[in-house]
Amino acid sequence: MKLIENKSETAGLELPERMTQTAEQYGYKKVVKAPATSIALAVTAGIFIGLAFIFYITVTTGNHEASWGLSRLVGGFAFSIGLVLIVICGGELFTSTVLTSIARASKRISHRQQLACWGRVYLGNFVGALVLVALVYSAKLYMLDSGQWGVNALQIAQHKLHHGFGQAVALGVLCNMLVCLGIWMTFSSEDVLTKALLVVLPVALFVSTGFEHCVANMFMVPLAIAIKSGAGPDFWAATGMSAQAFSDLTFSNFIFNNLIPVTLGNIIGGAMFVGLTYWGIYRRPTLKSESKIVNHLDKIKGTTIMKNSNVTLQVKEFMHAPTASLTESTNLMDALTAMLSLHQTGMPVVNSNHQLVGFISEHDLLRELWLADYELSAEKTVGSIMRREVATVAPGDCLIKLAEFISVDREKVYPVTDSGFVLSYKAQSLEERLAEADVSRPKIYPVVENGVLVGTISRTDIMYAFFKACGGKDDSLHSKVTHQAA
Repeated sequence: MKLIENKSETAGLELPERMTQTAEQYGYKKVVKAPATSIALAVTAGIFIGLAFIFYITVTTGNHEASWGLSRLVGGFAFSIGLVLIVICGGELFTSTVLTSIARASKRISHRQQLACWGRVYLGNFVGALVLVALVYSAKLYMLDSGQWGVNALQIAQHKLHHGFGQAVALGVLCNMLVCLGIWMTFSSEDVLTKALLVVLPVALFVSTGFEHCVANMFMVPLAIAIKSGAGPDFWAATGMSAQAFSDLTFSNFIFNNLIPVTLGNIIGGAMFVGLTYWGIYRRPTLKSESKIVNHLDKIKGTTIMKNSNVTLQVKEFMHAPTASLTESTNLMDALTAMLSLHQTGMPVVNSNHQLVGFISEHDLLRELWLADYELSAEKTVGSIMRREVATVAPGDCLIKLAEFISVDREKVYPVTDSGFVLSYKAQSLEERLAEADVSRPKIYPVVENGVLVGTISRTDIMYAFFKACGGKDDSLHSKVTHQAA
């Protein structure tokens, strides 16, 4: 049996809503990936982006007769090979890793997890870039075209150090808006060639216009510093220039005048302007609607609830004492194990004082399994997916009121105001109105008294209560109840 199906049901583009969910999963997988794997892939991404800059330097060297715009456009197209390699061959690039902001906004990861992921990817990108710098310098590529290749590299890097702090931040914002939009568009297709083509134009736009990319600069500026510091007299003689003309190419200037402000801009452009913007438009309303569940039932104490009977039934008479509960820090695999071993399809979540803080059901776990391609992370906890707004009841609540709330939309059956005014009228029987008044509400409810969890009650418990009220004699049935979660 095929367990995991292709989530794209058509060959065409997916809806933006689906792309946002894919982006959330994209960010989540980056965070839960094994650190060693993440760092290794980040090193490769740093190398790929460096290779792209080598291509850019090569195609723009000696283009003195070409117009400024066309020369830069050619360079932009050449540079796009870097992101194409990352998308197709795999790699962890810091500027796209900031899209983990979506998974954080959806509370699937913690701030600590997110920052740890950013840190290792950033470090890996830097290491990969410096490894390529060493290779390029050792290969003496700066001597190409009688040293003009090296001069071009020096001038490109020197220009990057002359931005003001605010200007560098703004250029970083613009750059990563385009990088992340390019990555975002790849979520619309499963075809590899389509993915590759989708990233080309956004990258060509940011490169040709001179926007700033922190990982590209991790290669470009150190390479220029290496050429300035280590190129021999033959290089300077061939180019007719001197090292003193590039005295501002230092690591101190690089870090403070370029890398820090550009990195900040890249984070703002990718994490906020792209990630959180689309999350707010497409994902947040969905999450908000998913968390909208009813408030506490009106505390109507036990009353006579059945015709021809003076029986009064309350929740406390048929609820189950809480045999087990979970905490927010419980691992999802442990939560799944507990639910299966206890034959429960939903469990309350409590704090150290046994106060109710949430509820997790099999529905919540199945949704998470789907989002994670049916793999549960060892770092994912109950608190990240549980429902925090929980419908609860009190021990003294009327059982018939709860039964009605679970099964019938009373306002549709009896469309009148509290004062008795009819809101709408249809010539229908009670049975017909009842058929249209169906509701979908939780099947199991935590019982809370003074904020403390004292038990749970389910639909099956309520059915047993009515069974007893109708004269049922089998007292062993209640011990066989299996709770069913919302």
